[in-house]
Amino acid sequence: MSAPFTSPNIEGKPIVPRWQRPPTTQADLDWATLHTIDLSLLDSPDEDVVRDLVELTKTAIREDGFLFLTNYGVSLEQLQRQFDLAQYLHRNISDDDKQRLLWDPSSGRFAGWKQQWGWKREAGEFDGIEQFNFYRGEIENRDRVPDCILPFMDEITAFCDYLTGSVNRRLLTLLSRVLELPDNYLWDHIQSQDSTVGDGYFRHALFHPLLGEDKKRRKSVRMYGHTDYGTTTLLFSVPVTALHIWSKQDRWQPVKYNPGALVVNLGEALEIVSGGHFKATKHKVTDTPADQEEFERLSLVLFNASKGDMRLMPAVESPLLQREGFVMEQGVFQQYKKLIDAGIPVPTNKQWREIQISTRSQVAPEEKSGGVQEIGGVKFGVDEFLGVKVLLPV
Repeated sequence: MSAPFTSPNIEGKPIVPRWQRPPTTQADLDWATLHTIDLSLLDSPDEDVVRDLVELTKTAIREDGFLFLTNYGVSLEQLQRQFDLAQYLHRNISDDDKQRLLWDPSSGRFAGWKQQWGWKREAGEFDGIEQFNFYRGEIENRDRVPDCILPFMDEITAFCDYLTGSVNRRLLTLLSRVLELPDNYLWDHIQSQDSTVGDGYFRHALFHPLLGEDKKRRKSVRMYGHTDYGTTTLLFSVPVTALHIWSKQDRWQPVKYNPGALVVNLGEALEIVSGGHFKATKHKVTDTPADQEEFERLSLVLFNASKGDMRLMPAVESPLLQREGFVMEQGVFQQYKKLIDAGIPVPTNKQWREIQISTRSQVAPEEKSGGVQEIGGVKFGVDEFLGVKVLLPV
């Protein structure tokens, strides 16, 4: 039986104001329909219950690549505390720390502070997105985090440890079973495990309202369509509607608020390892509905990464792949397969992540190297990295 999260003691620490959840939208939107996975059922002694859970997981990741995860071991009050801390960081980080810890995209990593002026180190046009990203080795390094959050780093570290070592590990167990492989296959062979967040990172993000000319200039898009590089992304559902997924209906659909739930999307590493059976989820962040446009959107995200030195290949030992073959839909696996068939080494995971972060992170579709192309009636932004073509719907 999986143990629930245990929060560190908060006695003697500075007082942290409580984060007040914004009201949910009353707009009638074209909501995405996502499956809900009750992670606690993985511990059921009833084999039929576990078997049904695996089948539901298989359906969810084949249809959407996105799913809701519930009953994963963190209480609503424990989650509230983490949002309180994220708000505290954004309200109290000093200007000196913003400069000292300013993100350097040339490093190929998101580590540190992102200012609300674009996705480069130098200030560009206003996008209203501030972030602090805690990275491997730096989450325990007191010189690499803002001074204001130092008294609470035991809580943040414990939270990340639990999300990575318990929640994500159990989720990877489910996904390994979908591939009909041993429970620890994806955890042991694909998931980066060095230190607290491995090669991944934990993000405190704050989206300020985007209004007037800024809203027009960005065409109501906060973050352009993309997929994540790693294994899984664990995003805590928030009341302010902005996250959209590219659904099986071939259109962008918003994700509805699900209190306490984790919104999980699968990364490119799992799409490749699964031979295309798992979909790396295409998603973007847009402007909010009109009745929420004055509210800030506070977000907590854990990005779980695949081992940096690996050159990902499909797990051909999977009975599922042996029985059903590859799924050759448009995506990064299809592009990797072209290199594999030509005998060309695919990029290492580290190379794949870092080339995109350091060169064209969050570039508008029309500014990509291949511009915008229409395929089958759908417009895609087209780019290429290390011989791998990347197409993402506009």
